[in-house]
Amino acid sequence: MHWVFVLFFVFITNLWPCRSTQEILFHFVSVFQGANASALEKEIGSEQFPVNEHYFGLVNFGNTCYCNSVLQALYFCRPFREKILAYRSQPRRKENLLTCLADLFHSIANQKRKVGVIPPKKFITRLRKENGERIEKEVDELFDNYMKQDKTNGRLANGSLDSQNHNSNTPPPSTWVHEIFQGTLTNETRCLTCETISSKDEDFLDLSVDVEQNTSITHCLRGFSNTETLCSEYKYYCEECRSKQEAHKRMRVKKLPMILALHLKRFKYMEQLQRYTKLSYRVVFPLELRLFNTSGDATNPERLYDLVAVVVHCGSGPNRGHYIAIVKSHDFWLLFDDDIVEKIDAQAIEEFYGLTSEISKNSESGYILFYQSRD
Repeated sequence: MHWVFVLFFVFITNLWPCRSTQEILFHFVSVFQGANASALEKEIGSEQFPVNEHYFGLVNFGNTCYCNSVLQALYFCRPFREKILAYRSQPRRKENLLTCLADLFHSIANQKRKVGVIPPKKFITRLRKENGERIEKEVDELFDNYMKQDKTNGRLANGSLDSQNHNSNTPPPSTWVHEIFQGTLTNETRCLTCETISSKDEDFLDLSVDVEQNTSITHCLRGFSNTETLCSEYKYYCEECRSKQEAHKRMRVKKLPMILALHLKRFKYMEQLQRYTKLSYRVVFPLELRLFNTSGDATNPERLYDLVAVVVHCGSGPNRGHYIAIVKSHDFWLLFDDDIVEKIDAQAIEEFYGLTSEISKNSESGYILFYQSRD
């Protein structure tokens, strides 16, 4: 599997286009996209419209709003977009998910019009084929991989490359996907008897963090790196002491990625209910972010990140809801809701933090965040 697949199979696990819905949508889009596009161009203004930029919505083929939202978020991660377009300019390869993605990005980037709607039919069809032609199920199937992470206690079930390649002792070859998204975590364990510290590095493509009510991303990341005491049946085997000892264990970021992808674990498995429920907690994600849970030998620990895209879950639970994306393009923000594209104020981002009340009801909550480094 090409490494770019990792990003998408972490985010997208089940899609199946509906033919009848497809035909209806094409008719709907052909009637209304002109008015929507004209309104967006007018709102941005011809003088303020970025040169060589295009804002195109994506047709929903039936339960593909998640896919559409992730595609929009990745398109506006400029290093990723540039690499994808450069990949397309290389000699043609046999069709795969990556070539279909490159064709889609190229189609958007080379439209004569500045705004409009594009049907990502080729990409969706290929994604369906790569995913085993599985028949459409409940929406919660879309979260299957992330939910397994939410349920497991091992934090490195995240986007850990080691966990994805546990059957191989050979490290995977580095690609431009790694150059953009890969960071490194260092797992430090300190024996409380002899004070010896051992560490192990593991690479990741995204970080999955637990969420709490009325907190922030910084708080969540600090919780991710909290010191854990290993005791009782969980004692650590110390090589120096040659026996099991109590120890302190903590996770730190050693290598900061160019683009930091953060997954908020908003879907929690409730044993008493035997199902997942949504945590609509209010979690503030700032426009600028600096990581404080870095190791002492971290490379460029002061690296500053800017928020460039957010995939938002709208709804009250994992098996009901919708997805949209908000992205930053140049100096303004846009909301992508399948084929609809709207300009929004930066202050409107606060609406996607979540709810201050724990009462279960519909909410628009940030689910996947993309932060891009300034350097």
